[in-house]
Amino acid sequence: MKEVKEPTATYDKVYTYSDYLKFDFDYMVELIRGKIFKMTPAPSMRHQSVSNNLSSLLTFDLKKTSCKVFVAPTDIVLPIENRNNGKEHTVVQPDICVICDLGIIKEQAAFGPPTLVVEILSPHTRKKDIQLKYDIYEEAGVQEYWVVMPREELLEQFVLVNGKYQRIQTYTKEDSVAAHAVPGLIVALYEVFVE
Repeated sequence: MKEVKEPTATYDKVYTYSDYLKFDFDYMVELIRGKIFKMTPAPSMRHQSVSNNLSSLLTFDLKKTSCKVFVAPTDIVLPIENRNNGKEHTVVQPDICVICDLGIIKEQAAFGPPTLVVEILSPHTRKKDIQLKYDIYEEAGVQEYWVVMPREELLEQFVLVNGKYQRIQTYTKEDSVAAHAVPGLIVALYEVFVE
């Protein structure tokens, strides 16, 4: 049986992207405002099914645009004001993101806000996704944020207006969602929540 290594970092320090690149944990982590957040073990099969369905739909719908779809684990580094000296202190791995400003994509990560971020809730990430990540994405300027609830078969849509998220609507399996930040993108949720 493989022995689990103890973290090589302390949890009371403020870390940067440069530190993040040196971490040697046996598990994935995210940095939110310089604090380490351990990622949960592999998500449930339902979570993965919803993620695969949605990312496939987004990829198909956006294939004739300049936007790119990325799935976890993809490092998104925020904010970007100190990109050249590695002082960024937030590194997240959204379940799915759409990036239309391809200039933020570098070899190792995307340095800046995606156009659209999707987080798929699980019991262990619900609070982080609804509170911490909501605040981070809003502050960083992510134009649109979708929170997907696989158990309830719901999607909640938030759009950035004057620097603050406005809740547009909560959609059910019978609805279609039209993205505000990605013109022409419409997702039929029955295709996302199909068993």
